[in-house]
Amino acid sequence: MSKKKETVAVHNMSKAQWTWHLMKQYKVGYFMTIPFMILFFAFTVIPVFASVFVAFTDWNLLQTPNFVGFQNFITLFLNDDLFIIALKNTILFAVVVGPGSYIMSFVIAWFINELDPKVRAFVTLVFYAPSLTGSAYTIFQYIFSSDAYGLVNGWLMNFGLIDAPIRWFQTEQYIFPLCIIISLWMSLNTGFLASIAGLQGVDRAQYEAAAVDGITNRWQELWYVTLPNMKETLMFSAVLSITGAFGFGGIVTSMAGDPPTGYVGYTLTHHLGEYSGARMEFGYASAISFVLFLIQIGANMAINRALSKVGK
Repeated sequence: MSKKKETVAVHNMSKAQWTWHLMKQYKVGYFMTIPFMILFFAFTVIPVFASVFVAFTDWNLLQTPNFVGFQNFITLFLNDDLFIIALKNTILFAVVVGPGSYIMSFVIAWFINELDPKVRAFVTLVFYAPSLTGSAYTIFQYIFSSDAYGLVNGWLMNFGLIDAPIRWFQTEQYIFPLCIIISLWMSLNTGFLASIAGLQGVDRAQYEAAAVDGITNRWQELWYVTLPNMKETLMFSAVLSITGAFGFGGIVTSMAGDPPTGYVGYTLTHHLGEYSGARMEFGYASAISFVLFLIQIGANMAINRALSKVGK
């Protein structure tokens, strides 16, 4: 078949035929992805669908699942006060920590990108180390220790502002803001590194062309040149930030215990762990995880729509 006829034949293909044509054309690449796809389906796709099915059952892992329809979800929203508390806390944490960590990671990466390469590598390590080592827990436990030897308590008592040490992570009014600060500090993780890599990948010639076209300051460069060239990186960082924000429970548990005092900071991950671990009610736990999954999907869709407007 001549090249011209082959081109015409390709244009006349249906979507399914075109997909099959590409698969045959790149069959070596598809073949090399088979091991990953097997693991992905075995440990991600199948468990997700299995969890959705279990969410509609009453199952304790030892007996045969008993199908109960929407009863688990009805109980969650109408009869489970702790779930409502956990849901509110999770959404509140995500709204504060998700965008906050996302913006902070990009802004710091933006400033670091302007440094000399050797200095940039050192500063990047300094900012990235807390999320890598978990040192934030130890540092904050020392700074906000509940006895007089804690850094903040010591200062406050020396200045005569308090008479007795404050139990920071056992006092309801302090748990939420302190855990948010720790979470923001530890949020400079993979998304932060991706932002630095994305900034370094922008062609410098585009900035020169933008200057010729009338771009006059760094903010215009950021909006019309930098961000449009980093849409994929921004989306990747956003997904990581959102996922991390909804998994906030680990920080609360490490600093304030499980459950925290007065259930301040009690999240869906705590509630999920309660029913999947202590109570062995896997049907109910799956319903909780399914609700959390839907919230994350909705948040990712919202971020995707927002980022699609960047540079327009």
